[in-house]
Amino acid sequence: MEVNLPLKIIGLGRYLPARVVPSSELEKICKLPAGWVERHNGVRERRWVTDETSSYMAAQAAREALDEAGLKPGDLSLIINASGTGEQAIPDTGALIQRQLGLGKSGIPAMTVHNTCLSFVAAMDVAANYLNSGRYKNILIATADVASCGINPKEPESASLVGDAAAAVVVTRSGAGDKSMVHNAHLKTYGDGAYLTAIMGGGSARHPAKPNHNPDDDLFHMDGPAVLRMVRGIAADYLDELYPNLSKGLGDIDVVVPHQASKVGLMMLSRFGWPQDRIMSTLETLGNCVAASIPSTLYQAVRDGKIQRGDKVLMVGTGAGLSIGGLVMTY
Repeated sequence: MEVNLPLKIIGLGRYLPARVVPSSELEKICKLPAGWVERHNGVRERRWVTDETSSYMAAQAAREALDEAGLKPGDLSLIINASGTGEQAIPDTGALIQRQLGLGKSGIPAMTVHNTCLSFVAAMDVAANYLNSGRYKNILIATADVASCGINPKEPESASLVGDAAAAVVVTRSGAGDKSMVHNAHLKTYGDGAYLTAIMGGGSARHPAKPNHNPDDDLFHMDGPAVLRMVRGIAADYLDELYPNLSKGLGDIDVVVPHQASKVGLMMLSRFGWPQDRIMSTLETLGNCVAASIPSTLYQAVRDGKIQRGDKVLMVGTGAGLSIGGLVMTY
């Protein structure tokens, strides 16, 4: 879906916890044979927090992005938390990020755009529209996910996938003659898949204070094969709605930054005729970092020189909901 909204990423940042967790450690936790995780999920290692909170990680990534943008925290006009997991139920994690940045008395608006693994992509779309309206000038999008606290050893497929990470961008409206732009953006949700990927506890329906609360409800659940079947059924039509003929090849798109869902999920992209060397991956060393996967991979691709100014970039993925979404932009 063509939108053509002026937006430029002027700063990128990332924070990775110091603790490196090899897949051999997950194999012990989940009682799996040696080498199982890397063979099945493609993850050699991932990062897990020790005492970091998600708002702390988001603020650390934000500081790097602000430094690159040549801005101070007080120069921000809006803070968007785009994380798939919240630090706590109330207040909104956006307020906690604002506080971590030393802006607790600033009044700078802070909010959350939440669409699980697609939160960053959705937030970029929201930010582009805000910038186009002229309402805000410098917007911070910060994404931080601590998924390690919710793994369920009884479900080794998903438990061995996830890692913790944070990434952030500072975006502003691109100026006259600047090619940076969001060209296309599109999101679709199929609620019939709502319970294929879920954490049932923590909300009002299965609150921990209710009688007979099941602690397993507070852990992550995913029916991976069912999700893949559902995605296979909708992906081709969706991609062509996002960008013309995308299900048959990349065309003029230079680089793909996909959600790092799983080894099988990344392999599935080849069925659309997308060259492997144009698909960025951090799955092997970071795992699936929920919403932080796409911006963390974007950060790596830019720092490695695989994405240059003027390149046309596709960010795409799926998330709980079941949702499928993407965005095409000139970086």
